[in-house]
Amino acid sequence: MNHELRVGIIGTGVMGQDHARILSRKVAGARLTALADVNEAGARALAGELGVGDVFTDSTAMLDSGLVDAVIIASPDRLHAATTLECLERGLPVLCEKPLAPTVEEAAQVAQAHAALDRPLLSVGFMRRFDPGYVALKGRIASGVDGALLMTHSVHRNVEAYPGSDSAATITNSAVHEIDILPWLTGEKIVEVLWAAGRTTSLLAERHDPQLLLMRDAGGVLHTVEVQVHAQYGYDVRCEAVCERASVELAGAPTLVDGAPLVVSSGLQRATAYPADWRPRFAEAYRAELAAWVAASSAGTVPAEAATVEEALRTTRVALALVESMNRGGWVAVEGA
Repeated sequence: MNHELRVGIIGTGVMGQDHARILSRKVAGARLTALADVNEAGARALAGELGVGDVFTDSTAMLDSGLVDAVIIASPDRLHAATTLECLERGLPVLCEKPLAPTVEEAAQVAQAHAALDRPLLSVGFMRRFDPGYVALKGRIASGVDGALLMTHSVHRNVEAYPGSDSAATITNSAVHEIDILPWLTGEKIVEVLWAAGRTTSLLAERHDPQLLLMRDAGGVLHTVEVQVHAQYGYDVRCEAVCERASVELAGAPTLVDGAPLVVSSGLQRATAYPADWRPRFAEAYRAELAAWVAASSAGTVPAEAATVEEALRTTRVALALVESMNRGGWVAVEGA
């Protein structure tokens, strides 16, 4: 394509709004031309803010309008697979927010349809692959300077949980980020998983919180992931790589002070600040992800850094194996390992 990529966004909730603002204000080579959401008032308010000319309440009508060259899907998880298939049928490049699908069967259907295409069209929105901290950590592990990787420890804490979700949603909607990024860091697939938990918070009735996930990869590395979706104090993501000669930690990113993430030690105290959600922490990752997607879509391909449909299918398999471990106990082998 030798013109600006015309992009339509399906879903104008929190994620759709963020993608729309980043695309409109911080990414070159693309123009947001259409929005689709059943909440017409919300979509029109966003369209007015960003100068988007067309709003649809039916996503299929938007896809058939001739107004878009590529699509971002930020609708509820249960709609991702069906909408992605509609985009692929029309030959439209698509960036689908995670997860690709809530079930292995739906994700496999998308993977099969994508494999039959003449060229790749689908990227899945696991944005941590574009985060400078995770990129640096991956490079250091790959360099071998600290010896072999033996174990990783991750923490994923949110301020508060969305109402109406169960314990499985902690895995399928939050922990999927770790399920995706850890094999990306190490280059090895997750082959076996175990769910565990102890005392649960009294502040959240509908799900067990926190949860501890253990995952063993094909290279023998053990990964521990603590997920707490109702931690109250702030949004906090950490990852530590335990190697033979060193421990390398991606610390939780505090609020930016003068453009830098700072921990201040003064007056016999050590202090930091935490953002209220994931957006400040991963703002650069989202911008870089969209910029790479726009450039690749305009060139008729997909970003090399982005999660592929096969990797997203694998993430769904691992997540559901963890849910199985939660429900019946014990280690569970991941299908296709």
